[in-house]
Amino acid sequence: MDGNRDAVTEHTGVRLAHVELSPFRQVWRRVVIAAAVLLATVLIVWLDRDAYRDGDEVGITLLDAFYYATVSLSTTGYGDITPITPGSRLVNILIITPLRVMFLIVLIGTTLEALTTRTREEFRIRRWRSTVRQHVIVCGYGTKGRSAIRSLQASGTPLDQIVVVDPDPRAVEEANSIGLTGIVGDASRTDVLRRASIERARAVIVAANRDDASVLITLTVRQLNPGVPITTSVREEENAQLLRQSGADTVITTSATAGRLLGLSTDAPRVVATVEDLVTGGQGLDLHQRRVTAGEVGLSPRQLRDVVLSVTRGGRTLRFDDPLIGTLEAEDVLVVVRSNRPGGRSAAPAEQGSRPR
Repeated sequence: MDGNRDAVTEHTGVRLAHVELSPFRQVWRRVVIAAAVLLATVLIVWLDRDAYRDGDEVGITLLDAFYYATVSLSTTGYGDITPITPGSRLVNILIITPLRVMFLIVLIGTTLEALTTRTREEFRIRRWRSTVRQHVIVCGYGTKGRSAIRSLQASGTPLDQIVVVDPDPRAVEEANSIGLTGIVGDASRTDVLRRASIERARAVIVAANRDDASVLITLTVRQLNPGVPITTSVREEENAQLLRQSGADTVITTSATAGRLLGLSTDAPRVVATVEDLVTGGQGLDLHQRRVTAGEVGLSPRQLRDVVLSVTRGGRTLRFDDPLIGTLEAEDVLVVVRSNRPGGRSAAPAEQGSRPR
């Protein structure tokens, strides 16, 4: 047991996204390189053919050049064909010998690659670990986790700023295939979250399949990074308060939300369609959070081009119709609805002036 614990390092389970060639393409590439080295050697020998002796005869044929190149590059070296001039011997030392080394490296490339793969992977992980910061950690790569990642992409978060943590190696491999960095392991464990650089994360999304797992993950995240925003999902509404007490900043009750939409779909199907439009990023209507611009200070929320849903001021969130809002202030944070223009671009906020009535 102690030996297994010692074998676990900070790189264990970390899988970076990369494109790996198929075995056939790897072998074919080595064959092409080896053939190019062989032909280059034949050309060098053939151009200086009169500087070689084959037994007692000076000069060699094209077939002899191929033969000499083959036995030289493979280090067989029968010695029946030899360079006899200082120039040809210098060419063998300075050009053919390096080609021989290259040829051998290509031939044993599979073995060398197997020996160096672990070292190269650890180097890539160390480089990633030294540069990753302000990233989003998604705990769970199921249906909810994948949807959360699509939403992050739609809002402008690049793939290299998203890290997936999941105990299923197949899920992590799937995440790698689309360009995500993955950590194989239980997100409720301290060592697993530290491999994901939880201390430098800007946000954590908990998309576990079970409520008890969500609670454990939230508690562990909050212990390791007391200030990071945590968004978590919960199946049962009765567990939402428990998750908030565990340290979650935002709790989304999936069953209650789905049930409400199912109920609305009977009598108000267009409401459901609009809600789906709002939560589907990159098309139609989108929800955005932004700060008030300089040109909007002093205006009423109804005067903005964007449709304002809420205003956060001094840590308190006010609905758009709350009379306490009055006019907008410089530090206000707005939640607005924008319409995506053709090409997936959202309309920019108005710098000043009122919205056409």
